[in-house]
Amino acid sequence: MRITSTSCICPVLVCLCFVQRCYGAAHHGSIKVTRNQTKHVEGETEVHHRPKRGWVWNQFFVLEEHMGPDPQYVGKLHSNSDKGDGSVKYILTGEGAGTIFIIDDTTGDIHSTKSLDREQKTHYVLHAQAIDRRTNKPLEPESEFIIKVQDINDNAPKFTDGPYIVTVPEMSEMGTSVIQVTATDADDPTYGNSARVVYSILQGQPYFSVDPKTGVIRTALHNMDREAREHYSVVIQAKDMAGQVGGLSGSTTVNITLTDVNDNPPRFPQKHYQLYVPESAQVGSAVGKIKANDADTGSNADMKYTIINGDGSGVFSISTDKETREGILSLKKPLNYEKKKSYTLNIEGANTHLDFRFSHLGPFKDVTMLKIIVGDVDEPPLFTMPSYVMEVYENAKIGTAVGTVTAQDPDTANSLVRYFIDHNTEEDRYFTIDSSTGTIKTAKIFDREETPWYNITVAASEIDNPGLVSHVPVGVRILDINDNPPELAREYDVVVCENAKPGQVIQTITATDKDYSANGARFHFSLDEGLSLNPNFTLRDNEDNTASILTRRRRYSRTTQDIYYLPVLISDGGVPPLSSSSTLTIRVCACERDGRVRTCHAEAFLSSAGLSTGALIAILLCVVILLAIVVLFITLRRSKKEPLIISEEDVRENVVTYDDEGGGEEDTEAFDITALRNPSAAEELKYRRDVRPEVKPVPRHHPSSSLDSIDVQEFIKQRLAEADLDPSVPPYDSLQTYAYEGHRSESGSISSLDSATTHSDQDYNYLGDWGPEFKKLAELYGEIESERTT
Repeated sequence: MRITSTSCICPVLVCLCFVQRCYGAAHHGSIKVTRNQTKHVEGETEVHHRPKRGWVWNQFFVLEEHMGPDPQYVGKLHSNSDKGDGSVKYILTGEGAGTIFIIDDTTGDIHSTKSLDREQKTHYVLHAQAIDRRTNKPLEPESEFIIKVQDINDNAPKFTDGPYIVTVPEMSEMGTSVIQVTATDADDPTYGNSARVVYSILQGQPYFSVDPKTGVIRTALHNMDREAREHYSVVIQAKDMAGQVGGLSGSTTVNITLTDVNDNPPRFPQKHYQLYVPESAQVGSAVGKIKANDADTGSNADMKYTIINGDGSGVFSISTDKETREGILSLKKPLNYEKKKSYTLNIEGANTHLDFRFSHLGPFKDVTMLKIIVGDVDEPPLFTMPSYVMEVYENAKIGTAVGTVTAQDPDTANSLVRYFIDHNTEEDRYFTIDSSTGTIKTAKIFDREETPWYNITVAASEIDNPGLVSHVPVGVRILDINDNPPELAREYDVVVCENAKPGQVIQTITATDKDYSANGARFHFSLDEGLSLNPNFTLRDNEDNTASILTRRRRYSRTTQDIYYLPVLISDGGVPPLSSSSTLTIRVCACERDGRVRTCHAEAFLSSAGLSTGALIAILLCVVILLAIVVLFITLRRSKKEPLIISEEDVRENVVTYDDEGGGEEDTEAFDITALRNPSAAEELKYRRDVRPEVKPVPRHHPSSSLDSIDVQEFIKQRLAEADLDPSVPPYDSLQTYAYEGHRSESGSISSLDSATTHSDQDYNYLGDWGPEFKKLAELYGEIESERTT
């Protein structure tokens, strides 16, 4: 099969197509297919040879962006088996077959039906085959070939990163690199000059230039000044086909800004300035501004202002406002028009950030002269001193002159001044002032010990203009006089041990004086001379404002005398000297050998133990409760000695019921009902415990046998008769009920209750011989025996 390429339209392609056609027809473009041949040779059998085929394929080329009305011819397929009778059918398969590329199945001509773009797809891979039209059998194996899209210059260069914004310092050297721009071309860089780009500058000359091959933009002038022109717009063009005529081009804009450098020194617009400042301006306030111009920007325009000389350098100061770069003039000292009416200042403004490359353009500082005119203002009176300190004695009488304040009108008019005290505090009411002379006098009596210092405020105003007022603080110190006697520094608790020795120091005392130290700092201690010599204690002045109390004899006894009183006389060294007498209380206590107090009287002991009043009350309450419990216990114990039940066996309860409104509890003891329990157990003689009999009755003796034979009913009637005849019995309307539960048991009682009715003959005196451990027991039984005896 022979493949024939398309014809070329350009002269270069004509040559290539000619060489291709000639060479392809001879070698590459043909596939020779030889049919099987049978050769008969005499004497030889028929030999079949396998047909040989030779095929060489080449790639087709098709121009991109074909705009003609007819399909573009690509090439031709031809098989050696094709005799031109139409029996061979050509089939085309692969990329774009049937849609982009079509083939004439009879002639084998291939055409492109669409305009192709190499930038989208550079080549297509297809397969060609020749078959027998009648049998549809392939005449040759399938062959693969490539159709390449041939590039044309249909894409202009593009700056993908544009437009550009760059900066370059002003005053840069010529040829300083600014930026490199790059344009890209979508055409095939391996075929022709379609993608070969050349750079040129369309706008921005003569300030900048561009390298035609690399696209590097550089400065083209020396010393480009930002202050003259800051922004530049440079247009760069990129053209393909190596810049030849017919090439496509693209452009971009590069915005170049010159950055500032410190190449301009500061300059004051004027060499002389004048400023008006009133004399009433407050110290520390801003009174004016001044500014030196600098064409630079940013830190290159930073300024510092200083006062280099002038007669007002001590009165005014200048600082720099970093935002506005102005010099702020402030007042350091108050102005006085009457003393000085004008000042002259030389002010310097200098850059703080210098660039030594441009030092030849300097100096980077400037000086101007400022004249300050002080304005006259009606001022309030001025005191001769900023503050006053005066003194007065505490015994001064009301109306005593303390001191004088003086104020004058500082203006030329010299108006009269009126003085007064601001009565804002209580201290101001202790003084008065003469409105004309300014003399301060006392209005009350002072006590230095209460208030040693007074602070008042004196005001002065012009009589012609009362609104202008000035104030001055006045301090009044109250001087001390010796009007307070000395006294003991505290209450002393003086203790002397019973085993004290003569001359022993038992206490050291000190004194205080409310007066100032100059009036009584030296204290003198002594015993009262008006009294007789104290035989027990003496006093020694230590001459250091202390005194020692010493003993004068050996041993003291609490039992003889537990408290001593020692009068002490204390005098000061003031003029006139004052003295006072104080009495020390000295308690006698028992001490250990090392001098520690062991005990004093009850108050001292409890006090030394550190017990509070509440603790003492609690202890006493506990003691009272314990005593009450002991008394109650003894009372109960003694009450057990009386027989609760006289009966030997009947221990059942006794119920007494009566409706009697008189007599009370004593009615229950009006009669002894022991006999009702057991008549034989009754005593021969039983006295009433609720009344005292006037005449002691004679006891009646009944033999025991008669007691046993007495009937209970008769016994009750007898007792009732006796009660009716007895004038000391309870009221007659009382009802007494007696109950009888029968005779007693023949067996004796084992209860201990009946033991109280019998007398024991045992002697407990031997308990006293058992020693101190049984002393309490012996005393207890001794009392019992004595009671029984009684």
